[in-house]
Amino acid sequence: MPAYKRILLKLSGEALMGDDAYGINRATIVRMVKEIQEVTALGVQVAVVIGGGNIFRGVAGGSVGMDRATADYMGMLATVMNSLALADTMRQEGMTARVMSAISIDQVVEPYVRPKALQYLEEGKVVVFAAGTGNPFFTTDTAAALRGAEIGAEVMLKATKVDGVYTADPKKDPSATRYASITFDEALIKNLQVLDATAFALCRDQNLPLKVFSIFKQGALKRVVLGEDEGTLVHV
Repeated sequence: MPAYKRILLKLSGEALMGDDAYGINRATIVRMVKEIQEVTALGVQVAVVIGGGNIFRGVAGGSVGMDRATADYMGMLATVMNSLALADTMRQEGMTARVMSAISIDQVVEPYVRPKALQYLEEGKVVVFAAGTGNPFFTTDTAAALRGAEIGAEVMLKATKVDGVYTADPKKDPSATRYASITFDEALIKNLQVLDATAFALCRDQNLPLKVFSIFKQGALKRVVLGEDEGTLVHV
């Protein structure tokens, strides 16, 4: 039995690169989609927010000295590209996905409308939220927290390269141990960089639990959804 009925999955754009320098690695995106498919097969409603770092990294050199707002809008467009790639890969795997963008690009994707997003989720479609919050100066982590709260997700799942939150950087400190669960306040006091400050505050204020896990660990997403001891749960 799944532990959650509706989840918000936050993927980083970098996760799509696989071992490539930038862009989308085909094998990696297919593997991720199959992991999501396993969860939807359990009857869990899935919404996704994806970053744009894998595409923006390729043009980051040219953004040096650029106006921050302009660079952020470029990043938003990168997330639209990733969202389209994700939704199309889902289609090829026999799933139904809808991309909803926070900025208006009507010929390409439909705009984000909350009641419509809720309808899609109820119908069993995967909803991919693109273009962050639609505003500069806000990260896709903040967009994930915002959309998670808006759609009434029971948990926000942050897929990272490490399998949870550790007492110290496990790459630098071999004695670092993983927290099975920790409160938002404890994470703040211990200065554990779980999310950026705005996203973190939003999750805490809206009582939206956060689960940090590794997307590179096969079957981890399904284990998280089934409530098994995978990753770290950050809660109020």
